[in-house]
Amino acid sequence: MATRLKKSNKSSYSFSAMMWHRLRRNNSAMFGIGIIGFSIIIASLGYLITPDSTPNGNLQFPELNIRKPGFNMRFLKVRKNELTHEAGFLARMQDGETNDNTLIPMYDYFFEGNDIVVEQYTGAEPNNGPAVRFNVADVVYPMDFNKPFRSYPNRGIMEFYEVGNPVIQSKPIEELRKEVVESNIVERKYWLGTDRLGRDMLSRLMLGTRVSLTVGLVSVLISLIIGVAIGATGGFFRGWVDNVIMWLINVVWSIPTLLLVIAITLILGKGLVQVFIAVGLTMWVDVARVVRGQTLSLREQEFIEAGRALGFTNTRLIFRHVLPNILGPVIVICADNFANAILIEAGLSFLGLGAQPPTPSWGAMISEHRPYITTDAAYLAILPGLAIMLMVLAFVILGNGLRDAIDVKAVGKDQVLGY
Repeated sequence: MATRLKKSNKSSYSFSAMMWHRLRRNNSAMFGIGIIGFSIIIASLGYLITPDSTPNGNLQFPELNIRKPGFNMRFLKVRKNELTHEAGFLARMQDGETNDNTLIPMYDYFFEGNDIVVEQYTGAEPNNGPAVRFNVADVVYPMDFNKPFRSYPNRGIMEFYEVGNPVIQSKPIEELRKEVVESNIVERKYWLGTDRLGRDMLSRLMLGTRVSLTVGLVSVLISLIIGVAIGATGGFFRGWVDNVIMWLINVVWSIPTLLLVIAITLILGKGLVQVFIAVGLTMWVDVARVVRGQTLSLREQEFIEAGRALGFTNTRLIFRHVLPNILGPVIVICADNFANAILIEAGLSFLGLGAQPPTPSWGAMISEHRPYITTDAAYLAILPGLAIMLMVLAFVILGNGLRDAIDVKAVGKDQVLGY
């Protein structure tokens, strides 16, 4: 009896609740949601979680080019002689932060008088790097060299001025050396190695997630606005309006998508904004066809005839009664279009027509490192390729899961059985 009551309660679920229930039982669709959710978290947090928090993860060290995953490197942080670049939490999360220190890759170091002498890392065996001297106070503080600084070796003290600070600083040399060792000599681990310009590969991959998701989201929104407006208009009014719209749809449909996107991109120019517009202007056809077909079916329903009898305007009938009833198929086509947008953006960036350097894009990363495919550094091109594959796969299987979950017959069967 208890089991029957439980099933009876479930049979009273709304359509959306039953759809979500069916979607949750689809393991592949939930896997896709997990991948997408994880990607959204990475893209949202952005520079707050990337190892390289400089804008575009573009901190370059030519001597560290193509280092294997797990590579460790010691750096000397030399304070720039300028005011601190302070950025708020949201600004750091969105745009990164300018580094207040110059990082010097070093093989070894020792102190000599007021200086720290660094043997720069070259990557060769033996290293044989040039020796560079830095004043220990200049390493730790932003010294103002327009004002005099003094050293008293007998007393072990240095006196100097900081940029923007009118008060003279007096610091013991031993204390400065200790601060250099504790705070200004750092070790960084490159979990996925470095690219051909010596940039952190993991940071670039993580920031590429933001580019792909942004292109997909904006492009889908553009295609959604255009496709829904054109499809609903043609399907609802029919006649010559529908004939003109169908002619336009067929013309755009006959042009290969990638060629059309490239043509629009060449007209508008290179860059992410142009990619948004180009991809959005090519994907609206899919949305328009689905919306038109659904609208043609709904406009003959009794509730639309009742709305006309009550004197409702065509605009109200479309926006209040037609569009809410076709959201399901539209959501499914948007999931597929999202995957297509990511692929198109990657293709454009691969060809040099998409995101421009130094913006991190998965397609551009593959293009930059394709010569290494036949070497032991093939992972430089494989990793962004795997990222594209996972993201596209996630949206495709989510779209398939949504298509099954929205199946009216299947949902109705579940309601009858009480699943």
